[in-house]
Amino acid sequence: MKKFTKIIALALAVVLAFSLAACSNSGNNGGDNASDKVIKIAVPNDTTNEARALLLLQEAGIIKLKDGAGITATKNDIAENPYNVEIVEAEAAAIPQLLPDVDYAVINSNYAINAGLNPVKDSLFKEGSSSAYGNILAVKEGNENTDAVKALKAALESKQVADFISEKYNGSVVSTVDNLTDGFDSSVDYAALAGTTISVAASPTPHAEILEIAKQILAEKDITLDIQTYNDYVVPNNVVEDGTVLANYFQHTPYLDDFNAEQGTHIVSVASIHVEPMGLYGGTQTTLDAVSGK
Repeated sequence: MKKFTKIIALALAVVLAFSLAACSNSGNNGGDNASDKVIKIAVPNDTTNEARALLLLQEAGIIKLKDGAGITATKNDIAENPYNVEIVEAEAAAIPQLLPDVDYAVINSNYAINAGLNPVKDSLFKEGSSSAYGNILAVKEGNENTDAVKALKAALESKQVADFISEKYNGSVVSTVDNLTDGFDSSVDYAALAGTTISVAASPTPHAEILEIAKQILAEKDITLDIQTYNDYVVPNNVVEDGTVLANYFQHTPYLDDFNAEQGTHIVSVASIHVEPMGLYGGTQTTLDAVSGK
């Protein structure tokens, strides 16, 4: 009986030792316990795109935001964080370069394409074609009904442009135009515009590429489209506000509204042309297993 009791005591001691070791490891931030591992996810640091990224992460089931948190959400609005996600804020254009240093990154499609990523094939999760984030043609308030702007709008809303978007980007960029034109607006005096130049500020991809199709259309009426490319989200609005260029094409309405409110600018949307579904891309992680409970 004593021998049996000793065996039981020894077994209990072994179990206790293993239990203590497990507790010690779970309390160590460097341990393998999934609940302790920090999952770093890079997101754009501008107000509207950060909110958009957080909404995407919520849609993917990675986090849950507070009730009512919408297009102005910040990381402080995260109500549930079951995978111990750390939000890493960075300039939108720089996020592709952060992929080796984070677990995941939420990237705007134009920057993903610039970095050689295919939003359809390479993203692990992407949003749908929400019209709230349609990329717009924008001008300074008061210029929206000028013939030059109407001519540019008609060219961008053409079937030629919609077909180009569909064929070129294969779903990573989607046209948002419902009523396609033949490229021209019957209310515009094209004869008066002949020999003139329309200047527009744009992101290199896909905006400037799309504008090249509009440029061909306007050239049929002897109108020159001067496409000026920028790699940030600030200068294109500044040059429209100060009159350096007539229009810009790089942003969505939530971003423009926020920019006007913060900068005191007077830029208005003329038309929504396309949407670029934002995507979640793998960095050091190649699947969503780390944020799916697997």
